[in-house]
Parts: sequence; structure tokens; C-alpha cells
Amino acid sequence: MSRKALIAMSGGVDSSVAAFLMKEKGYECIGATMKLFYNEEVGVSKDHSCCSLDDVEDARSVAQSLDMPYYVLNFSDRFKEDVIDHFVEAYENGMTPNPCIDCNRYLKFEKLFSRAKELGYDYVVTGHYAQIEYDKEKDRYLLKKAVDPTKDQSYVLYSMTQEQLAHTLFPLGGMKKTQ
Repeated sequence: MSRKALIAMSGGVDSSVAAFLMKEKGYECIGATMKLFYNEEVGVSKDHSCCSLDDVEDARSVAQSLDMPYYVLNFSDRFKEDVIDHFVEAYENGMTPNPCIDCNRYLKFEKLFSRAKELGYDYVVTGHYAQIEYDKEKDRYLLKKAVDPTKDQSYVLYSMTQEQLAHTLFPLGGMKKTQ
């Protein structure tokens, strides 16, 4: 069984704890932050959004303290195309889009997943609160709700494929946020 994992690091507590837990379990880990946009281009103050330079530096600092290589991967073109443009089009047509679903589908579990494979890492690890279970009887992976119902994020992960589920780990899914 392979023990190599690419940790998707946002700079926040959840992804940092996920990285720590994977290192504790003995996985060979690298950290990666997805650069999705430039705050100035989307009219958002760098002090009030995710994906800021401070978030990148926080993730880098955590990776360094865990003795993990760390990379920033620029997916900004795909983010605009697959998330922002889709959001605007849906909103203009009277829909209520959820950009987190598209970001997970097209970037985290498509582009980042592909990059992990290219680099020889078998798992993508995130700080999502969800669980993955293999059902031997059905011969398939199942996406399940997190133990902590107040933090469950399985609903934004529904589009994950069997291959993605087989190569993804959610170490926080079996924990309560307070832990």
C-alpha cells in the first residue's frame, strides 16, 4: 500500500490539522495550495478573502514546520473558466449556483488530483469534513457524512468519481471540530 499523499493546504486550521494527522500516520507528504485568483482582479480586499498571500504564507509555514515540501499551483485560468464564469452565467439565468461544488469538481478533484498523479502521489488529502468508505459487497466507494453534523461537507463533494474516492483521504471526517 502506498503511503504518499498530496495535502491540499488552504492556510486554515482544518487543512493544517489534516497535514499533521497524515504525517503522524507515517505518510510521505507534500503540501500544495491552489492559486485560484488574484484578489484585485475580482474586486476583493486581500484582507477579507481566502487564497490571499497571508493564507499561502500560513500554509507554507505549516508545511515547513511539518518538514514537508510545499508548492503553490496556479489554476487561476481554470478557476475563472470553470467556477467564476459558470457562477455568473447561472446567476444571470435565475439559478442559485454553489461555487464550492464547481471548485471541488473541476479544480480540487480534477486538476489537483491529476497533478498529484503526475507527481507520483497516490492520495489527495483535504481538510473536508466527510468520510469515504469502501463497500465490499457493492464493490464501490461511498461518500458519507462526517461524524460532526455541524461541520459536514459531503454535500459539496457529491460529484466525486469512484477513482477520486479511491485516492482521496479526509482525515477530519471521523472527528468533531472541537477535537
